[in-house]
Amino acid sequence: MTLSPLALWAKGKGFEKPVAQPARSYPAHDIHTDEKVGMAADPYDVAPKSDLFPKNLIDAGFLPVFFVISNDGDQPVSIANVEITLITRHGSKLTPIAPDDIYRRLSNPQANTHPAPSPIPLPRRKVKDTVSKKEMDDIESALFAARAVEPHNTQSGFLFFDAGGIEQPLSGASIEITRVADSNGHELLYFELPMDKYLNAK
Repeated sequence: MTLSPLALWAKGKGFEKPVAQPARSYPAHDIHTDEKVGMAADPYDVAPKSDLFPKNLIDAGFLPVFFVISNDGDQPVSIANVEITLITRHGSKLTPIAPDDIYRRLSNPQANTHPAPSPIPLPRRKVKDTVSKKEMDDIESALFAARAVEPHNTQSGFLFFDAGGIEQPLSGASIEITRVADSNGHELLYFELPMDKYLNAK
């Protein structure tokens, strides 16, 4: 019998990232047929999906989003400089936060972790505080950290947005992705992932 990621977590065996499906398989997706690149976002905002992460992370206001990029073309796609922004229905712009900021919030719930817009964060030096090593390892193993997507391949991982204090952050929101480039360095058209498509599918 194969255990689910949630069961593995419960048994103390650590985080196991979900297996990504092609981007078009998710309700909130945007497929560029001509460029042969697709992107999707699958929020882990409510149970049982949110149970994949420690309860204190969800209670602290973090919104985990499983991010998927599929490349159906014959050339690699560069996402080394990709910029990802969650835009709420009220116009607030949230960018994925770095691990250090997650750890600070978990240790100090009053800490401000809303960053200025920046490319997706990569794992950085760990902060020494009350967050356990296992929690830090699980969070960093979950992160989306790819720099490129090879031909006929899919890359995936989690983005964490600080949605603390925002009521219904997904309703009417969208995730916009820019600065994706082809193998010649030419920037692709931006991608837009409407979160209402995800909410309606639920």
